[in-house]
Amino acid sequence: HVQLVESGGGPVHAGGSLRLSCAVSGVGYIISAYCMGWFRQAPGKEREGVAAIASDGTTSYKDSVKDRFTISKDNAKSTLYMQMSGLKPEDTAMYYCAADVPWYGLGTEYNYWGQGTQVTVS
Repeated sequence: HVQLVESGGGPVHAGGSLRLSCAVSGVGYIISAYCMGWFRQAPGKEREGVAAIASDGTTSYKDSVKDRFTISKDNAKSTLYMQMSGLKPEDTAMYYCAADVPWYGLGTEYNYWGQGTQVTVS
């Protein structure tokens, strides 16, 4: 199995920045072979894809965050990141890290999920 643990969330003022991290571990896990993504879910809303990165480094972003968020990964550290700048109240949500071997992009079909980290923008 694959275990994902998010960190880096918290309260932040509008216009501020945060960097989310997702540490990945598990038997048989090779981060370079996995596609990963960041998703978020606000109260009463469906979970939505925010950013994704393929095993070859190709990225995909939700249009509303493309100019503000950057997804990256450090294979040596088995860690996924998302740098978020220019945060808006609309970005307030629980943010989840996901991973899987196939490419799902911003879809929610990923088999492995973290427990989430809360981002609150005020």
